[in-house]
Amino acid sequence: MAVAQLGPRPRAHGPRAAAIAALVLAGAFAPATPFQPPRQPRPYDVFEKSITELQAAMTRGEATSRDLVYGYAHRIALYDQAGPAINAFIALNYPKAMDEAAALDAERAAGKVRGPLHGIPVVVKDNFDMAGFPTTGGSIALATLMPARDSSVVEQLKKAGAVILGKTNLHELAAGIVTVSSFGGQTRNPYDPARNPGGSSGGTGAAIAAGFAAAGMGSDTCGSIRIPASHNSLVGLRPSPMTSKRGLMPLSHSQDVAGPLARNITDLALMLDATTGEEGPPDSFSRPWNFAAKLNGATLAGARVGVVTSLFGNAPEDAEAAAIVRGAVDRMRAAGAVIIDVEIPELADLLGGSSLIDYEFKFDLADYLAGTPNPPVRSLGEILERGLHHQALEATLRRRNATAERDSAPQAVRARRANLYRAVNDAMDAHKVVTLVYPTMKRKPALVGEAQAGSNCQLAAHTNLPALSMPAGFTADGLSIGVELLGRAYADSDLLRLGLALERTAAIRRPPTATPRVAPHAPNFPVSVNRPTTAAPPLIARFAWKDGDARMSFEVQVNSVPWTEVLLVSLHRAAAPGETGPAIARLVRAGDVSGRGEIPLRAADREDLKAGRLYVQLFTRAAPLGAARVPVTVDVRRP
Repeated sequence: MAVAQLGPRPRAHGPRAAAIAALVLAGAFAPATPFQPPRQPRPYDVFEKSITELQAAMTRGEATSRDLVYGYAHRIALYDQAGPAINAFIALNYPKAMDEAAALDAERAAGKVRGPLHGIPVVVKDNFDMAGFPTTGGSIALATLMPARDSSVVEQLKKAGAVILGKTNLHELAAGIVTVSSFGGQTRNPYDPARNPGGSSGGTGAAIAAGFAAAGMGSDTCGSIRIPASHNSLVGLRPSPMTSKRGLMPLSHSQDVAGPLARNITDLALMLDATTGEEGPPDSFSRPWNFAAKLNGATLAGARVGVVTSLFGNAPEDAEAAAIVRGAVDRMRAAGAVIIDVEIPELADLLGGSSLIDYEFKFDLADYLAGTPNPPVRSLGEILERGLHHQALEATLRRRNATAERDSAPQAVRARRANLYRAVNDAMDAHKVVTLVYPTMKRKPALVGEAQAGSNCQLAAHTNLPALSMPAGFTADGLSIGVELLGRAYADSDLLRLGLALERTAAIRRPPTATPRVAPHAPNFPVSVNRPTTAAPPLIARFAWKDGDARMSFEVQVNSVPWTEVLLVSLHRAAAPGETGPAIARLVRAGDVSGRGEIPLRAADREDLKAGRLYVQLFTRAAPLGAARVPVTVDVRRP
């Protein structure tokens, strides 16, 4: 493959096809300049530290909240866009996070500690509103969608004293499970960056696994918390409906729920204590559940555990995950649990066609956009019409946009969900079990660009019963597999106690090899900004591709537009030259003025390239729905 070059065309050395797009703009930017905080934080090793350990370190005076923010920021600088390029974040809250940490340190010095999360750095998925930041949902269309206030979850975290380090990437509009988006790009699995991190809360999952924060918040409509937990050796809970959804960009109001991900059960309980309350009218979530306090006495001894054998899968690709989860069941038995195989009659039929997402998403999104000041778009149809989405979502979004009427879900779907709920509860009653157990995912994380199969997300999502995913073990090639525990309605505390008892049976979790521990130190603060200069070379986006290759290299540099105004440069595919179409790949991220790398090209993409249907689109704050657009043309050159 030829290497992409800025400037004059390279001399050809044989027959090949080179795809070239040029943007000639004015202005350029110098290398990044380090941001210096008022006082240099002290070195402190945050690697794999629990919330309890971090809080104890601050109590003893060994670290401050600012030290913790610095420790995580250093790891983010090394591993998120550099090194393995995990790409967990859409936006970072620097330097404001340092200022917030300093204020919390001052409170602690004055004798005020708000609780277990005081000064603890966390992350939130970019479908939670956070004042001062756009809620992008991972979509180009929403890159400038500015909420008027914090979501309830963000308000609760701030009230508890947590420091929000940033907003994490997600599968676009929370509509998938591999975490790829037109605005945020592809997030990668820290256990193998060639694989996906699960989704849709994959940015949160990858960030916590990689040691970019102590814990984080996601949302779960059908597995979006539990799948990233499984793929990243984390614990993640889809709670009973006890978290406020105000300020959460919806996928389906009937199935959406906010919930935490963490590296251990105790941390998960502390996050739940900060963000859950009693279900009721909007903003009335005030009941203290005391999840952490109720962990006392956690045991598996005598607990009746039902194993749903039909959810283990019977394809050859399911065997490895099934064996690992059965190993977790064996540890439960060894710890004193009574293990019972449970069959739920007609389960496959009840699960089929029981989702409400297709019927609700179009209208829920429109309502959310209408409630946000000056939205850049107002409907799913407009997003599709303008090509402001990733091509991976094309079929799904068009299917959901075809729903003609609000509340159009067939009565049969709602009846099936009611029957599913009864069937699950009847089975639990008949066998007198406290939980049902099965693999979170029947298969290991798929390679980036491939479909992810094997989800068992529906059982909890379509009954609104709580479900906890936690590490079960690792495959032979070092990939995490999760076990899921389903509980009775509002019996979340029972699930957490069982989870803690299982966690104590073996040290299953291990940190990812792609983001190892680094020695704590205190050089310049690793947060940077770009500073403009007076230089003004031409700006060119150049691609190099050899006909038939499955990858294409690129180099892009944006001049003329200040770095603060750049939202995105992306490669798109149109149905015909001159039309608009979905994004294939992100080339330059928000706040950058250059990008380089390789793009995977499917067979269809290669044909579109040769047919002139690919184009480069620049998005800026002044033109968030599209600024400069340049077609990508193929020039066959011979020596």
